[in-house]
Amino acid sequence: MKLGIVGLPNVGKSTLFNSLTKAGAQAANFPFCTIDPNVGVVAVPDERIKLLGELYHTKKVTPAVIEFVDIAGLVKGASKGEGLGNQFLSNIRETDAIVHVVRCFEDTNVIHVDGSVDPIRDIEVINLELIFADLEVLERRLSKVSKAARMDKSLQKEEAFLNRIKEHLEGGNSCRSMEITDEDELALMKDYNFLTYKPVIYAANVCEDDLADDGAGNDMVKRVREFAGAEGSGVFVVCAKVEEEISELDDEEKAEFLEAMGLSVSGLDKLIAASYDLLGLMSFLTAGEDECRAWTIKKGTKAPQAAGKIHTDFERGFIKAEVVNYRDLLEQGSLAAAREKGLVGMEGKDYVVKDGDVILFRFNV
Repeated sequence: MKLGIVGLPNVGKSTLFNSLTKAGAQAANFPFCTIDPNVGVVAVPDERIKLLGELYHTKKVTPAVIEFVDIAGLVKGASKGEGLGNQFLSNIRETDAIVHVVRCFEDTNVIHVDGSVDPIRDIEVINLELIFADLEVLERRLSKVSKAARMDKSLQKEEAFLNRIKEHLEGGNSCRSMEITDEDELALMKDYNFLTYKPVIYAANVCEDDLADDGAGNDMVKRVREFAGAEGSGVFVVCAKVEEEISELDDEEKAEFLEAMGLSVSGLDKLIAASYDLLGLMSFLTAGEDECRAWTIKKGTKAPQAAGKIHTDFERGFIKAEVVNYRDLLEQGSLAAAREKGLVGMEGKDYVVKDGDVILFRFNV
């Protein structure tokens, strides 16, 4: 999974990126501090593979990972080359989803590029730039399709669809908010890779005092939640400064710090949960003496396609999947004991993998 972190300059975007990835992207109190997309890879915390690793005395425990791309602060006119220009918009196209950091705190010591703090205005500035960028791509596509449709009537449906998208975008709306039920149109929309069709998670960056009640008492956070709810996007409340402090602690210190602040999870944990939920993802597990590993797949994935995540040969030569729930495996103490209790299933090609399944694939190529 690859997430692009965007936001106006000085909303806490790079500070959040630093704390999430410990990658050390430069963070300073002026616009355009991040002049190259910074990339960091984060392990997805998963107690299940840790416990399985202990059970198998495994040589290696490999968690699922999320790749974060910190994209330079966009400003009004970015799609036309303002600020650092639309070179950074192309970096967003490579991501699965967008984490949009929105400032929801007042601080006279931190400059705001527009002179005041207004999260909805900030969201709309970024959204408008993404709409403009999509329109530019759409116009090029429409020009080609329209010419070809004169000779090839099969392209007339796509031409009509592109015109519908154009009208929708020109109304200041994102592609996410379009109602599309036709399967061919859905496939086309995915193929276009429009920025405004990507799922969005809004990171409401608050001051430390607003963390304990998850921003419930912060009017700016309320407005962000209402906005996100209307477009079906996710929201999580975070304090980038606090996350930066947490990132310097080991696991034990982190737990103590969170407890002292009255928090059950960190901002990173919230973001991962929100990302998995928004993108409809889950993890299945493989376990053995050599390695215990988590694999991220879409909910609803069938066994052969899950096998293909490990290796294409596994999917091509798929025979059966030996499946046990990780809790049952841990409780029984071994795969053999779980088999004796009838807790291990031999599943075929139509088996839909469940979150927390421990799977041994049988294949032949």
